[in-house]
Amino acid sequence: MSKSTLSLALMALTCCLALHLSPGAASAQSDAVPEDVVQIELLEGWRRDDGSHMAGLLIRLTPGWKTYWRAPGEAGIPPRLQLRDRSGLLSAALHWPVPEVFHSNGMQSIGYSSDVIFPLELTLAEGTGALRLAGRIDLGVCHDICMPVSIALRGTLPAGGRPDPRIAAALADRPLTAAEAGAGRVSCVLTPISDGLRVVARIPLPRQGSAETVVFELPDPSIWISEAMVERSGATLTATADIVPPDAGPFAMDRSSLRMTVLAAGTAVELTGCQG
Repeated sequence: MSKSTLSLALMALTCCLALHLSPGAASAQSDAVPEDVVQIELLEGWRRDDGSHMAGLLIRLTPGWKTYWRAPGEAGIPPRLQLRDRSGLLSAALHWPVPEVFHSNGMQSIGYSSDVIFPLELTLAEGTGALRLAGRIDLGVCHDICMPVSIALRGTLPAGGRPDPRIAAALADRPLTAAEAGAGRVSCVLTPISDGLRVVARIPLPRQGSAETVVFELPDPSIWISEAMVERSGATLTATADIVPPDAGPFAMDRSSLRMTVLAAGTAVELTGCQG
């Protein structure tokens, strides 16, 4: 079998999120949303020399629809992969091609406006042969309205296989490292606010494009981070955002765990950690 098509089970579509239209307009169009706006294909990939397996999830979108990146912004729904049967599987990690930045009705979102492949890196137990995958992927898709979609996932990955150029291209479409982009050390100032912290990060980085977006992320997804305000002065980019934990109170943040991604003109630079 050269490829496995994932069984599609569109579930939990009883509520549509009116993120890009007025409530009246969204309600009027919600019944007209087609059920086949997104399909997912499991690309079998190949077993690597270190025993891990590189597969891929091909997200096919109906023209005009988009889906989201791992940090989608206020108006987006991040993809979440959940695997039920983990026999022989130690860990699974999605890789993220460089996304686009969208602006609509005063809101920013980050994602993909056409078909996209998420490389899926699987760390296997020693001696694992063919690997059966079962679970689901939850993601959001948007056109004039947005809706959450849950798609059942089943497939078998052979012990052999050969490198897939589609997956390899998606892996190559990655953010630059600090060294590759010529970035200097990032400094940040943390100031307590009533419900958390405000971070001001100064990023020594050559200009990446006419419109630069900075996205802050922390390992804990329950911590809310606002859209960053960005200013450039010469070779320095300054980004400011508020960080609010679930209890909406002061907290100590590990500066070394703060991830910053600079997006501009189809490129990305990823930096981790900042100094006080």
